[in-house]
Amino acid sequence: MTEEFLMRLDDGMLAYFRDMADEMVNRFGISRAEAVARINARYGDCDIEPYPDLMCHEEPSYWAYGAYYVPDAAGRLPCGDEAHDRRIDISSLVVRPVPAPGSPAWTLAERARSRT
Repeated sequence: MTEEFLMRLDDGMLAYFRDMADEMVNRFGISRAEAVARINARYGDCDIEPYPDLMCHEEPSYWAYGAYYVPDAAGRLPCGDEAHDRRIDISSLVVRPVPAPGSPAWTLAERARSRT
């Protein structure tokens, strides 16, 4: 476990997950604390291998979308690739609920802030 992420990460995977959080902050306009909480809620129970873990076959943006949105009716999510994402109506995707206040997913300041 690191200071911010619930899973055990080596330095390479820590950088990868921080890139994922940066992607979420930039793409979705959320705070870093919320991005980290969403990542912890979605991937915190995963057994992450040292860099390059199997996750690394995709860019951090791919996993960021999975932590933020629920897949569409066809099971699709955007991935950050313009050609692929053109086929998905991003405006119709449902945003996953924010982890509940007080949840262990909240490891950075802003725990008390409520968002819907």
